[in-house]
Amino acid sequence: MATDHIIVGGGVYGAGTAWELASRGEDVLLLEADEIASGASGGLGKRGVRANGRDPRELPLMALAYDMWPTLADELGVETGYERTGHLRLYERTTAGLRGGFETAPARAQVQSELGVETRVLSKERVAELEPHVSDDVVGALYCPNDGVADQTATTRGLARTAVELGATIREQTPVRGLELDGGEVTAVVTDDDRFEVGETVLLLSNTHVPELVESELDRSLPVWTTWPQVSATEPMDDVPVNHLIGHDHRRLALKAIPGDRVMISGGWRGEWDETAQQGIALDDRIEGNAADARAVFPTLRDVDVETADASRPESVSVDHVPILDTLPEATNAIVGTGWTGHGFAISLAVNRLLARWASEGNRPELLAPFSLDRFSNAA
Repeated sequence: MATDHIIVGGGVYGAGTAWELASRGEDVLLLEADEIASGASGGLGKRGVRANGRDPRELPLMALAYDMWPTLADELGVETGYERTGHLRLYERTTAGLRGGFETAPARAQVQSELGVETRVLSKERVAELEPHVSDDVVGALYCPNDGVADQTATTRGLARTAVELGATIREQTPVRGLELDGGEVTAVVTDDDRFEVGETVLLLSNTHVPELVESELDRSLPVWTTWPQVSATEPMDDVPVNHLIGHDHRRLALKAIPGDRVMISGGWRGEWDETAQQGIALDDRIEGNAADARAVFPTLRDVDVETADASRPESVSVDHVPILDTLPEATNAIVGTGWTGHGFAISLAVNRLLARWASEGNRPELLAPFSLDRFSNAA
């Protein structure tokens, strides 16, 4: 017996789309190779719910997600760890080549505000009022007061649990090995021990697994690669010096306060794949490099040690650092989502709702049109 909608992948996109489809009364099966939130949707600390500094194509999605995050915990009946902390994109340079430096802040604020994301330009003095421990080298900031943070693991598991309560079926420890096709559509999803017939749509949302599956089963190469983001956390402190979600104009740096009176340090440093361990590992020199940036911007962290670091959760990265959300000519009933590039968590609630609408109604929502594969071809 066929299932109307089969989802491959149990991260925040798979679990969230299952919840949205189940909320609409749709017949849903989710297949997860490991367990819910075992990949990039889980792990250390919290994730940013950030609009500040995003590609303009993503900002309408973030404006929609802004309205959804504050009520999610009540809708799911679970704690999501969501806090609206505000985000500061810090500048230490007035000018900085084509990237611009602080002189670009008014233009960036204009675009973000016009696309539904409240954004303000803050002076050096105002930044110091909001973040008293910040370095005197900071010359100003771009401020999004509605940005925040949430617990990615709790959120993803909460979405999955509520999806099941609404009638969705979730099978963990069920890796997908192949797809059966007929007439340009996926007719079944194949696992080690079973095959599941597809009634209407299959949604390939298993992040780093998607390009591999699409290439092996549909003979199509996606412009995406895998990387191993590094995150670390400090030892506990008596007085956490970071009040907001922090980003930076030219340093590979993101900071946030996390439970346990610690600061999470991330922002673009990468681990490496370890063949012996068969996982991504954080490297000491890169942990220290990331921490050095944090200490340069918040000098009070100079005497604080990094307690733990992790780079074991892979992420998919697209060639233009914007996600791919599309169907494919080889399988017109398969919706592909990949290339989240490490910043997909914040927009997930909006994308999940739109993916569920797409799957159940058959038409791609306009807000997802900018993420089609056509942008990489002359067809655009």
